[in-house]
Amino acid sequence: ALGTVAAPSSANLAVDLSSHLISITTGFTGTDLLLFGATPGEGDIIVVVRGPATRVDVRRKVRVAGIWVNGPSAEFEDVPALYILSSSRPVDELLRHELRRALGIGFDAFPARTVEPLKPGEVGPFRDALIRRKQALGLYSSEVGVRFVQDQLFRTTISFPASVPTGEYRVDVYLIDDGKVANMQATPLAVTKAGIGAKVFEFAHRYSALYGIIAVLLALFAGWLANALFRRS
Repeated sequence: ALGTVAAPSSANLAVDLSSHLISITTGFTGTDLLLFGATPGEGDIIVVVRGPATRVDVRRKVRVAGIWVNGPSAEFEDVPALYILSSSRPVDELLRHELRRALGIGFDAFPARTVEPLKPGEVGPFRDALIRRKQALGLYSSEVGVRFVQDQLFRTTISFPASVPTGEYRVDVYLIDDGKVANMQATPLAVTKAGIGAKVFEFAHRYSALYGIIAVLLALFAGWLANALFRRS
């Protein structure tokens, strides 16, 4: 399948982001980044934002005696916490499924490996449920959102939800010409916590036992204070 990747052009695909860092502060409601660039020749553009890798457990609900309960489950590994796809045309019109599968481009070619092997035909429904759950959270999206502002200049807006996890991300930009990947550029992106929230987060992970004790003491003090104020009133 990778035989349909063309030899790279001598001219590079130029790509950049309006920012390579997203800082999550108190009251963070999500943000948009502008991706822009120029192609060394004719073609279409596919942008894929993904990362960091996580494990996700997907459970199927079953009805027992009129009550919905947890049924069979599947655990997936190396699942991108966030996956955003934007392209200048529908990706199934630009690349064959075999090549998209090799590159992980598109939900129908999305890599999904289970920790424990499942029977043939069982992976698909769990995989689809995983993608639907991520879409409902705003963490997975796919659209024809790349626009050419001139012959070889392009841009797209990448929207990150308030629930975007911290970590290292990768932005892959592909130049597609005649059903082949003519050029590719990878750009790093970091999502970090900032401000007082970052300090609390770091303290909680570095001194988890002490943080737990402080949290319990604060909860007890808050309960005592509320009770005292209630008695006065």
